Amino acid sequence: MDLSPNFVMLGIVWYVVFLFSTTLHEASHAWAALKLGDPTAYRGGQVTLNPVPHIRREPFGMVLVPLLTYFMSGWAIGWASAPYDPQWASRYPKRAAWMALAGPVSNLSLVLTAGLLIRIGTMVGYLQPPAQISFAHIVESVSPGVGETVATFVSVLFTLNLLLFAFNLLPLPPLDGSGVLPLFLSKGGAERWQGLIRQPMMGMLGIIIAWKVFGSIFWPLLQFALRLLYPGVSYG
Repeated sequence: MDLSPNFVMLGIVWYVVFLFSTTLHEASHAWAALKLGDPTAYRGGQVTLNPVPHIRREPFGMVLVPLLTYFMSGWAIGWASAPYDPQWASRYPKRAAWMALAGPVSNLSLVLTAGLLIRIGTMVGYLQPPAQISFAHIVESVSPGVGETVATFVSVLFTLNLLLFAFNLLPLPPLDGSGVLPLFLSKGGAERWQGLIRQPMMGMLGIIIAWKVFGSIFWPLLQFALRLLYPGVSYG
């Protein structure tokens, strides 16, 4: 197991970004649900950017799994959740769909924020496009020191949130994308769809399919995002 200072420091960056990104994601779900008539998550204390209530709800997905995946693979991933009233979702499937969309939109906002910081950093000569791209190396500092930590932070913020945005929007249960589909269905169709995706086996099948297909979706998406971030620069 690699316990070098650089690996540990990178792990701290990964975990801080993961914790903030997932907390914002679930807080966005909770806030949207509250505004749309379901106070369940609000009563559970999850309309907050304080990660503690979210960790208490999902300690395995927000602490243990991210740490394990980082030490095993060099990048951290996990999960969190916000409670909602299924009867409210059944009565108001369109509202529930907007609630489901709020989480991925929060991740997209962090992608755009990181991209803006990278563009500003490169424009002022503080950051520069790297020769090679990796999850934690989307941009690099022009000079060593604090700038290297800043470059790593915004790189992880960009890639991790792009991944969370795209993965959660897959229209497969139990991912948020399956909850967004009622926006495009009739009321009756939305009710039937919600009944279908609540079946336990559908959630297990959805996760298996999502992991199988996600790589073929994410890498072209990342290449597209890099072309927008660095016009005229090509990464194979």
